[in-house]
Amino acid sequence: MRLDRWELAAIFAGGFAGAMARAALAEAVPYGGRWPWSTFTVNVAGALLLGYVTTRLQERLPLSAYRRPLLGTGLCGALTTFSTMQLELLEMLDGEHYALAASYALASVAAGFFAVAVATNVVRRGRLAP
Repeated sequence: MRLDRWELAAIFAGGFAGAMARAALAEAVPYGGRWPWSTFTVNVAGALLLGYVTTRLQERLPLSAYRRPLLGTGLCGALTTFSTMQLELLEMLDGEHYALAASYALASVAAGFFAVAVATNVVRRGRLAP
């Protein structure tokens, strides 16, 4: 296995951008103990972006060694935060907010799948550039 430094740089650059976007949203919309809107938003937006990027790169653009690591692994990987979602769910359960935890988990997964489906369909219905 050979280490590709440019691929690692692409992942790092995308990860930096994704983490900064997530942090900015978390600052703008702090978690107040009820529905964690910032985490929900970045996870759904990340799923939408990942569905778009993956389909676009695979089906519409010429192969590239660095686009997928930059956008998929780096940007979307750092933008989404399922570990924070897990901690928020545990806090809800510890506070005995069972209905809120169940609805948050269900809505997050359903919205994520829906976002990927929408993005994939948008790419597949788009015209190829002349």
